[in-house]
Amino acid sequence: MIGVKICGVRDVSTMQFCGGLQVDWVGFVFYQASPRYVTPEQAKILNDSAPSRSLGGPERVGLFVKADDEAIEQTLQSVKLDVLQIYDTEERAKAIRERFGLPTWLARGVASSSDLPSRSELDGYVIEAPHQEGDGRPGGLGRTFDWTLTKSWSAPAFWMLAGGLNPSNVGNALQASGAPAVDVSSGVEDSPGHKSHDLIKKFVEKARFGG
Repeated sequence: MIGVKICGVRDVSTMQFCGGLQVDWVGFVFYQASPRYVTPEQAKILNDSAPSRSLGGPERVGLFVKADDEAIEQTLQSVKLDVLQIYDTEERAKAIRERFGLPTWLARGVASSSDLPSRSELDGYVIEAPHQEGDGRPGGLGRTFDWTLTKSWSAPAFWMLAGGLNPSNVGNALQASGAPAVDVSSGVEDSPGHKSHDLIKKFVEKARFGG
């Protein structure tokens, strides 16, 4: 079954709704420039509102943008995370993985097949549109890329497709890309940072069942 990640969860009702849909991952954004930002303390409240992964709940993914070790450490002191999703260099992501001992994914902007990694010491990649000069933040921008670039890619680690996905296009995106999992944020929102339960449900159904 296709894996589904709902990123940028900010409220208890959405957290519990995702748990009820058996979403595989929920993402907490620890980046203050994002409209989806949550503090570590807020993330703990969200964490505590839904079952843990061991009890059938979603894995908790913490999204960090060029964060130093101290910031990540302080976050982990407040909230238990299952995965770290990093916006930085490959070397920095590897150092974070070694330092904290948690599964670590790197967000990777892809403009051509040469941007796809052939070797990896990381646990996964979030493959999305390349970042552009002037972007106020990474991710959550609703921007797509050529999904066919990944179709014949021999991925060296687990990966998921992200960037501009929504209930209307996720079926085509999966068919074109061959992705084993998908990551959505703005595509299931009524406005930046405000998730729509109806859109989340439609997205999950389209991703998993094509319905």
